[in-house]
Amino acid sequence: MSGVCKAKKNIRYEIDRIRPALCDLSHKIHANPELGFAEHKAVQWQTELLKEHGFSIETPYSGLETSYKATFIKGTGDPTIAFLAEYDALKGLGHACGHNLIAAMAIGGAIGLAKCTAPVDGRIVVLGCPAEETGHGKVILLDNGGFDGIDFAMMIHPGNRNLIGRGGLASTRLDIEFFGKAAHSKEPAEGINALTALINTFTGIDTLRQLWSDDARINGIITAGGMASNVIPEYAAASFTVRARTGKYLHKMIADIGRVAAAAALVTGAKSKVATGLVSTERYPNRAMGETFKANMALLNETMTYPPAGLQVGSSDFGNVSMVIPAIHEYLAIAGTEVKNHTPEMAVAACSPRSDEMLVKGAQGLAMTGHDILASAELRQRIADEFQQIMAAHR
Repeated sequence: MSGVCKAKKNIRYEIDRIRPALCDLSHKIHANPELGFAEHKAVQWQTELLKEHGFSIETPYSGLETSYKATFIKGTGDPTIAFLAEYDALKGLGHACGHNLIAAMAIGGAIGLAKCTAPVDGRIVVLGCPAEETGHGKVILLDNGGFDGIDFAMMIHPGNRNLIGRGGLASTRLDIEFFGKAAHSKEPAEGINALTALINTFTGIDTLRQLWSDDARINGIITAGGMASNVIPEYAAASFTVRARTGKYLHKMIADIGRVAAAAALVTGAKSKVATGLVSTERYPNRAMGETFKANMALLNETMTYPPAGLQVGSSDFGNVSMVIPAIHEYLAIAGTEVKNHTPEMAVAACSPRSDEMLVKGAQGLAMTGHDILASAELRQRIADEFQQIMAAHR
């Protein structure tokens, strides 16, 4: 048996040993859903388990109260590979995105690699990334230097297919407000109708849809539109989620919407305010890393495929990470294709016997891929070369 095979057998053994602890962690996070930037219990449980297995802990980390960095050094401590943990829940749905499993797989992968007796050098990091759903936690961590010194990043997302190389759209939140003048509805000419300006903005956006590329996406809701039907609304507001294939095109859409809002304000006499949130960029998964993960999952009797043509993609702050360092964000099926993400059915699937099984396999696949990267300078060079080529093409 080769050294690599022995190392991977050792990794599988070590992760199998901690299976009860990993499943317990996943179940506790699932049973105690916490929204973004409020994941205090989840952070405590994760860091306690990592500390128990020899990781040094820094929390809060990089300016975020519910972020953490756990570190284990092997040999010289170079290069550095990070397993990314997410653990925030969805409002009203709990862990219908399976972030309890993302956290447990990241921690299991890191511990399995740390416990591996193969003589490799490297720094193994688990980076706790809060508020993926609503707060762009990874974007904030990047801006604060939280990813500095990390050479490679990996994570697995639960879903309804085994996929590698799945991309993602750039996205942001956009808020529009209009300020008018209240008046009694029997004298509408005395007022300035902020709601009319907002409705005209929605109409203008529907016109813009015809001019945008087919992969552009926008959805909005009215969050304020008046208090009484017999009073001209002096204030109206809406919130939109805007998506595009690239961050560059997303900024074009934002500029277009700004002009529509300004035109609606001009027509009605209202004043407008447009504000955008943090931007999640498009995602560029590293193919060399993904193929390595695919080969390791095959050893665990799991077949990984590339996304079929036409499969819709969402958005994630992981895209920003993939623009800075080589990274993968792969998917493991915990349910059949009839179960969709962000649904009550997915929340049930995220704490099922099948999800426990995939948790262990996912952790093993991550750890084995991490070992391949640390053990092979040739693989690291291929990963780096691909990353540089992709970034050169898209900057």
